[in-house]
Amino acid sequence: MLVLGHRGASADAPENTLSAFRAAADQGADGVELDVQRCASGELVVCHDERLDRLAGLHWEVVRTPWWKLKEVDVGTRLGFAPERIPLLEEVFDVLPRTAWVNVELKGQGVDDGGLARRAGDYVVGAGLEGRVLFSSFNPMLLLRLAAAHPGLARGYLIDPDARFFVQAHLVAPLVSTRSIHPHFGACTAGRVARWHARGFQVVTWTVDDVACARALRDLGVDLVITNRPGVLRRGLSPG
Repeated sequence: MLVLGHRGASADAPENTLSAFRAAADQGADGVELDVQRCASGELVVCHDERLDRLAGLHWEVVRTPWWKLKEVDVGTRLGFAPERIPLLEEVFDVLPRTAWVNVELKGQGVDDGGLARRAGDYVVGAGLEGRVLFSSFNPMLLLRLAAAHPGLARGYLIDPDARFFVQAHLVAPLVSTRSIHPHFGACTAGRVARWHARGFQVVTWTVDDVACARALRDLGVDLVITNRPGVLRRGLSPG
């Protein structure tokens, strides 16, 4: 089972920052999961929240803020770490090992994504990163937009634990996914994992910080686990 750092090693460094991604690599993660949005000036920025209240105490909406302002924001201090800034997507690949897998979660509500999916796909294809990138989203429209622009890129649907499981898992996910299904770990059962595998999908689950839970998921056949503590899970899952 592969281990991906959730927004990097976010238990040990500010989430979705270069420090967190470096830490995940240093802790032996097979790769990282990160969140991407398109800011007002068009750049692909790595940030989870729609607004920066939690991360920086600023009531700024990321999609309505230009990069020249976002790049000056401190998103480390309020999380209890040293000051750190929001990175661009390309900067993350610059600091990761060339062998690292990257799960790019496309963020956004509704149908109009402002060109996010196409632009993210353009970057990955242009940089020759197709073999190590998996796109995911809770929004099926973003995955369909990505498919329209770049049908060869790997896609996986994120199943919302607060919405109807059957519709998402059996109707939506097979329609928009090509590589994987991404349920919350609490939704993983032996039967479900086996059925997804039988349909040709890998199972990517989140967010698991407990070693015993990760071992149980591995026994179920889960392929990738996303964690805030990649070093802890990597050690706990290693033989011996």
